[in-house]
Parts: sequence; C-alpha cells; structure tokens
Amino acid sequence: MTLGPSLVRSSLLCFVVLSVVLFAGLARAFQRPFGDTSPVQKDEAAHKGSFQSSAPGFAIFSPPQYPGYSLRFRSASFCDPTVNVYTGYLDVDQGSKHIFFYFFESRRDPYNDDIITWIEGGPGGSTAIGMMMVMGPCKIDVSNSSTNGTLWNPHGWNKEANLLFLDQPVGTGFSFSDIGNTVETSEDAAKDIVAFFNVFFETFSKFKGAGLHLAGESYAGHFVPIFASEISDQNMEARNEGREEINLKSMIIGNGITDIMTEYPGRFEVLCGKGALSAPPKSTSECVRMRAALPRCQQRMLHSCRETFDAIDCLAAVKFCESQMPFLPDNNPYDISRICTNMEARLGGLWCYAEPEAIDAYLNLESTRAILGTTEDTFPFQNYSIISIPVNTLFNNRLDKWFPPVELHVGELLERGVKALIFTGVYDSVCPWPMNRDWVEQLAWSGGHAFRNSAWMTWEVDDKQAGELKSSGPLTLASVWGAGHMAAHDKPAEVFFLISRWINNIGLQF
Repeated sequence: MTLGPSLVRSSLLCFVVLSVVLFAGLARAFQRPFGDTSPVQKDEAAHKGSFQSSAPGFAIFSPPQYPGYSLRFRSASFCDPTVNVYTGYLDVDQGSKHIFFYFFESRRDPYNDDIITWIEGGPGGSTAIGMMMVMGPCKIDVSNSSTNGTLWNPHGWNKEANLLFLDQPVGTGFSFSDIGNTVETSEDAAKDIVAFFNVFFETFSKFKGAGLHLAGESYAGHFVPIFASEISDQNMEARNEGREEINLKSMIIGNGITDIMTEYPGRFEVLCGKGALSAPPKSTSECVRMRAALPRCQQRMLHSCRETFDAIDCLAAVKFCESQMPFLPDNNPYDISRICTNMEARLGGLWCYAEPEAIDAYLNLESTRAILGTTEDTFPFQNYSIISIPVNTLFNNRLDKWFPPVELHVGELLERGVKALIFTGVYDSVCPWPMNRDWVEQLAWSGGHAFRNSAWMTWEVDDKQAGELKSSGPLTLASVWGAGHMAAHDKPAEVFFLISRWINNIGLQF
C-alpha cells in the first residue's frame, strides 16, 4: 500500500524535523575539525569481552553475552570541546545493520549524572536535528557569525546530563544496512534500540546503572513509549533471571504525536479556536465546514483505526480527515505565529527553518565526516541526508502511526514506575497543545483520577510566566508559551528549566 503525496507530506510534518569546568568566556563550540581525534580511552569501557581496532581509528568491543553485536567507537573533537565526546556504530544482526550514535558526557558530573537519549521524529529524521538545532551542546550557525560553523549552546541539555543521540531506525542519517535490511515499524525499531543499550552499557561500563531518560519530539511521541515498553519488558526478564536491569527513569516527550484520536480535534482547536492564538486564524466559513466534518472524521477514525483496525478503511479515514482539516496555507505549520509560503517545496514546513539545510550541508563536509568517522570507507554512501524519505515511506506503508494505540503504553509504564513529562509549544498546529493536553487528561491509569483533579498552575522562569502546568505523581503535563513544534529551539532557557528540575527530581510544583 502506498500513500498519496498529500498524506506523505502530512506525515513528514511529524519530522522534528532524544565533569569539565567550562572555559572562561567560552561562547562557541568549535566544531570545525580541530585535527586528528584523540585516542580512544579503552578504560572507559568494560574489561569484559574483546577489543579490536578498526579503521578509521575505531575501537571495537564485542561483549560475549551478546553474540552477533559489537560497538565501534572513537573519541571525537566535535560540537562541545569541554567534554568527552564519542561517535560510532552499533553493529547488529551479525554486523549487517549499523546504528550510528553521538555520545556527549555531561558538563557537570558525567559519572553521577543521568543519561538523556534523544530520539528524533519522522520517522526518518536524523538525530542531528535535535543535536544541532533543538537541545544539543551546540547549534548550527546560520548567521555566519562564527569561524567554525557552530555556536555554543549555553542551554544544551548536557549542562546537567550525559546526552546520547541515535540515528534510528536503520536507513536514517548515518545509519545503514549492508544488505538492504529495513525497519518498518516502531516495534521492530525498539528491538534495535534495546540491543544498543545493552551493548552500550557493557562497553561504557562506568555509566552502567545511570538513570536513563528517553526523550524526543514529534514522531518520538510514538517511538519513546514503545521503546520504553521494550526496555521495561526486558527489565522484567532480567529481574527474573537475576541479571542487571537498565535503569529506565522516565519518558520526556515534546510536541509528540501519541494518540491519533485527539489529533484532529486538537488541530481544529488551534485553527478554529483559541488553542494557540488569541483569535481563530481560519475564516468563519472554513471553520463551519471543519466543525461539521469533525464528528464524521472522529467516527471513521474510531471505527477503522481503533475499534477494528482495517488498513484500507483506516487509510481512507485518515485521507478524509486530512482533506477536511487542512493546515494554514501561508503559515509555518510548526509555528503558526510565523509566515512561511511555498509549503510544497519545503517538505510541509521543515524548510521554513534555515537550520536543517545548513546541518545537512555541514555533516556532508569531508572535514566533518573525517572527525565523526563517517567517511566513505565507513559510511558507504556519497551523501548524508538529514531526512530519509525511504524510511518515512516504509513506516507510512505499514500505517505505523495509526496502529497500535501508543498512549496505552504510557499508562502501563506509569503503573510500572516509569515517569512521564509531556510538554508542548502552543504555536504548533502539527502536534498541537490541545491534542497532547487531551490525551494526557484522558489517559487510563490508576492515577488518572488524581491527575485530572489536580489544579493547573502557571510556571515561571526568572519571574516571567512560561506556560501552564499540571503534575500528579509520576506524570507532568506542561505547555510552553511562545514556542512552536520545536519548543527547546524557540524557548531554550524555559525548556531547559523544565528538564533540569525533572532530571534532578526537584519537582515541578510551584
């Protein structure tokens, strides 16, 4: 089954599109290649299993308890010169699939700080979007004000946590398969992610036992709960067998797509209500038509995509809803407070930002790829792409977005002690605030009643109001005012404030 061009564009809208003292006065991260990478520190890794060497400068670690898996890694002078940085590949399925990663140690206290793993959206969006545009240690320089192509990010989340970025699934970013293996569903992708963590913690054994937070935005609202469920189920097996568990602490989802049944009502509230702006941006006549179509849209989605999943009927329901609930034609769908024309040529809005194209060009520089270890002898393709259309198409053809009901994973994980922070920039019309507010409020779990009865409060940063927030037990829901789909890009200080309090267990009650 192949999706039509309009539905593919709609899916692409879900791209997002997861202890060293700072140098005095440092304002930029020197990402332009500094020369040869430093030697790999093998004492950072476990002393169980076998080490080998591999060009270009990789160490290879193969833990015996995971036959058919190995981790290639090297130290890299990349993006943040104040911390240890590693790049490399997890080789899975007897080395036929290769998952690329970036690992930045915390600027604060790496061996005592938690690990945040950033999962990009799409499906098929490279993790470099988050790393160099949203919340990573450095930002791509689109103003040409630096001498090296990047800018220091004072609000990078590795300020207080170790950061792990994964190009997943296979076929995304620098990840690839030797023999054309593909991953087409979130459930299949989850198996590779759990394999990565198992081998990663055996290799970088000083981080074994560190608290793990799975984070991401957009389609990561789908990925993160499913990946967390896979880790939770593996932990149960490990516990029964007396093996060490992965210390999964929480899920962090920004502007995610999680519950398809709240998507179109949420979009309607943004376009025809006051869910984002002070007045409805759509015309009265358009909103009359959309309001009349919404009940039929919901009925068809419920019948064909939820109560009984029928791929053909579900796809027909989605096409109907998309046709009746169009985005604003001249606005950035990720941030409707901004004008952005020529949607057809800009992948549904991602190119309304200057950063993605600049990141794409930067990571294709020979000098950059030499530092990362992704030259053609390692990454056997001429060009890196920040977006993989083939991966996105594979997931769409399997209707991964519409089945299974992902929000149920969140409820089950809350029951098992895995916390969840859901935050949303209010100017987003793709994964809007009303959509996320509604599914979290309606979520079925034992603490649901207490959460729904909790009071809304305004949260502040530096005595300035930043959004609304509700918290009860392991679940927190927050809006971010003045931000769009990539909230940490638009409001970096405010979102880092949320993340800092969350990972440090300070609490978000004000």
